[in-house]
Amino acid sequence: MTSPGPGQDGAGPAAKAIEAALADLGLRYESPRPGAYLVRLEGQHKLATMTWLIAGPHSLHVEAFFCRQPDENHAAFYRFLLERSGRMYGVHFALDRAGDVYLVGRLPLAAVAPDEIDRLLGCVLSYSDENFDQALMIGFASSIRREWAWRRKRGESTANLRAFARLADEPG
Repeated sequence: MTSPGPGQDGAGPAAKAIEAALADLGLRYESPRPGAYLVRLEGQHKLATMTWLIAGPHSLHVEAFFCRQPDENHAAFYRFLLERSGRMYGVHFALDRAGDVYLVGRLPLAAVAPDEIDRLLGCVLSYSDENFDQALMIGFASSIRREWAWRRKRGESTANLRAFARLADEPG
């Protein structure tokens, strides 16, 4: 959705709290400039969720790529995400101009503390991981079926498609 922009130095107490939280959690990160952190969160369903933490002049911006725009069943796909957004803490599902889906949120700088960063990153990981398979089944079923058939035909592993096995048996 957005990338770190100029003029957002984020240095100071918020940056120190973010760095302390990431160190306490044992998370590796990249910091292309003071106050901007790109963190890789390891999941089970969505193997990695790349998450930006960007301390701006007034707030902490959180942003994580969830998935590209769906190939099909757009209304059902977006309804699925919107129904979940109303029950989420700290972040919500949002779209960029291309229709790709992100988890985004903002916190006031006064709320930025190691415990809150831990909670927020836990939420990003949970929401990304717990909703990923179902979102793909809704918005990418035809692509998953084609991939399954192609791998089977070539004798290749379908292990990482195991969550979608029921789609392989459904008519396309």
